[in-house]
Amino acid sequence: MALRLVQFEQGGRRRVGVQLENAGSVVDITALNAAIPTDMKSFIEGWDTNILLAQSAVQAALSGGRSHVYPPGELTLKAPIHNPQKIICIGMNYVDHCTEQNIPVPKEPVVFCKFSSAITDPNGTVVHPMETECLDYEVELAFIISRRGKYIKEGDAMGYVAGYTVAHDVSARDWQMHKNGGQWLIGKTFDTFCPIGPAIVTVPSISDPHYLGIRCRLNGKLVQNSNTSQLVHKTEALVTYISRFITLEPGDIVLTGTPPGVGCFRKPPLWLKRGDVVECEVDEIGTITNVIQ
Repeated sequence: MALRLVQFEQGGRRRVGVQLENAGSVVDITALNAAIPTDMKSFIEGWDTNILLAQSAVQAALSGGRSHVYPPGELTLKAPIHNPQKIICIGMNYVDHCTEQNIPVPKEPVVFCKFSSAITDPNGTVVHPMETECLDYEVELAFIISRRGKYIKEGDAMGYVAGYTVAHDVSARDWQMHKNGGQWLIGKTFDTFCPIGPAIVTVPSISDPHYLGIRCRLNGKLVQNSNTSQLVHKTEALVTYISRFITLEPGDIVLTGTPPGVGCFRKPPLWLKRGDVVECEVDEIGTITNVIQ
């Protein structure tokens, strides 16, 4: 079903809704049908049933005088999922990003991870840790898993994808590249290092996930500008590859990599500082905006 699924707070309660358009009003589907879970992970765990209930709730709201429909100014969008079991990330997965580094395109996906404690809201602040002097930005397309699976065939892979969202893979390059024995984990998973949102846009809502404009702005200046057609390993291939080693669970998030233009490969390097505003945008999904604090 073609829907924009969100988590939002209104009246002091967080629940699941459907955004009628990018940056538009939100239908509180949980108020229209008490059988719909109020948190996104539970919603995705019952994906086949809940997506039908959500669509019926939206239709009821729009045909019934727009009851339980809230304009953007009356609610706060939260991360569309805040408690996934896994956040799986793919490195060096854009052809043009590899060219930027003068390295060969990886023959197999480069896999690392973040912890769910790194997740923050689409308009939330990103904390600049005192432990790093090399804070960097990365806009990414991410997808969310809809059902449990292992050894998933590439031809079946999209049946395991709930939808897509925008992610900001904030990175402490000193910890990623020069400390912690060369392991990327610490440099990638400080608290607030994974803003996501504004919505999970279901697969039928996207014209072609592998032909979307993707860009990042720093203080209004365009610093990354590419297209997901540059992805080396696309959604289906990633689902198949990851599921060889790891059982995928409903709600798991996969960040698919970043295009060129990141701060660490600029001369001189361009590091984030407190007060900076970073906007990450993917066509047909939306924009997340995070202030560095």
